[in-house]
Amino acid sequence: MTTLADQKPVDAAEDKLFKIVGFDPWPEQADVLDRYFRYIMVAGGEQGGKSLMASKWVVRRLPEDLALAKEEGPDVAVLYWLVAADYARTKREFFYLVDDLRAIFGKQAVKATKRLDPGSIEVYAQDGRERRLVLRVETKSAKDATTLAMDAPHGIVVCEASQVDLQTFERVMGRTAPRRGWAFFSGTFEASIGWYPTTWEQWQAVGLTDRQSYSVPSWANLSYYPEGRNDPEILRLERDSSDDFFMERIAGKPVPPKGLVFHEFRADIHVQDVQWLGPDETVYLWEDPGYGSDSAHAIEVAHIVGGHVRVFDEIYERGLITEQIIEICQAKPWWKSPKVLVTDPHYKDAHHSMTSVAEEWMQRTGLHAGGTRTRINAGSERLKGFLKPDPLTMTPKIVFSPVCHGILSEFGMEVNPFDRQVHPYRWTTDSSGVVIGEVPKDKWNHGVKAVIYGLVDKFGYNYVTQKSEIPVRRGGYGPRSLARRR
Repeated sequence: MTTLADQKPVDAAEDKLFKIVGFDPWPEQADVLDRYFRYIMVAGGEQGGKSLMASKWVVRRLPEDLALAKEEGPDVAVLYWLVAADYARTKREFFYLVDDLRAIFGKQAVKATKRLDPGSIEVYAQDGRERRLVLRVETKSAKDATTLAMDAPHGIVVCEASQVDLQTFERVMGRTAPRRGWAFFSGTFEASIGWYPTTWEQWQAVGLTDRQSYSVPSWANLSYYPEGRNDPEILRLERDSSDDFFMERIAGKPVPPKGLVFHEFRADIHVQDVQWLGPDETVYLWEDPGYGSDSAHAIEVAHIVGGHVRVFDEIYERGLITEQIIEICQAKPWWKSPKVLVTDPHYKDAHHSMTSVAEEWMQRTGLHAGGTRTRINAGSERLKGFLKPDPLTMTPKIVFSPVCHGILSEFGMEVNPFDRQVHPYRWTTDSSGVVIGEVPKDKWNHGVKAVIYGLVDKFGYNYVTQKSEIPVRRGGYGPRSLARRR
């Protein structure tokens, strides 16, 4: 079976289909569509034609995918998915495809639903006296994860990809595996934080054989901006907008985030499908109670295998007391495993209510709550050491399951699960991005702190215990200064 491992130009059959559907690509679009990568990520400026290009990638793939389906069996139809954060966001790509497929196969051969929630497009071919289904397109909503667990499509288009979460990205990549399918991601950068811009940056690397990322700026759309980059309206937007807005929303380029505490975190390396290993394997519960009405009560749940940490589950709640958090833990399948509890050493014995956190755990579960007093900068360095990949294997000493939405939002990979806004763990910075102060903001960091407490309790500080000062990176990627221990 042929795959998408190699690049090749658009062949005659695909070029003919573009002519049939009346598509004459702009140079920036042709630069993407002439490639032959299995995974494509296109970041576009507003009105840059991302949805149009996504639909044309499907048209470009049709000849080979129809041939692949025929190899699988006479009754196998090509299956494509349109995936988005909700059904409504598939609208543009869906109706572009309806028009394209009708132009290619004839109006009578194409049957499309009027609704998108879910929606489908079916293409039939006459086979003797019978009509046979040869192609089906289905819309999928990331809000219903179960819809992404069924079937194995030949190809997936992710619409407004920056709006879907990291877990959806992981599921999409996984669903392409059974049929060696392809995936096309299109979206617009927003705040340049999250899995989308970081993955886009990683797919820019030279030498990748199966994936690549591209930018298609707004001015590529010559219908709106006839003079391209020098169109008066583009120049006005550049003059009147902030540099960050123009780069992200118009030029389709990510802006390096400023002040992230853990800028080393990468979705492709640190997020893996790790799971509970069964009742015989010790489970580590690392907790930060997160006192305050707007704080998260975080418990990161991990195995430690051969010195490597696998954070496979998470409790991340707000407004619940310790008793309720314990009840959630006790309902988990992993509760039957041997357990080690480490909690916030600053507050585990403090009496904010009738009983302290440590006393509550002991009374209700018999678990002793460990915890070592932890300096935040030294603890962060310890976590960064675990995040650092081995230079030969590119394997870090700690990975996180995509179900750990709370801590992933603190690393800047997802939106916050409570208010759906971007709240990564940050330093305070001035308007130019220079770090102010000696410690990061003590906010949006409860999952991170829980992991730090656990790592320090289990492994100690390592080399940093020998230093009287901890180096702190200033200005994101700028020069360093020293923050004194506290």
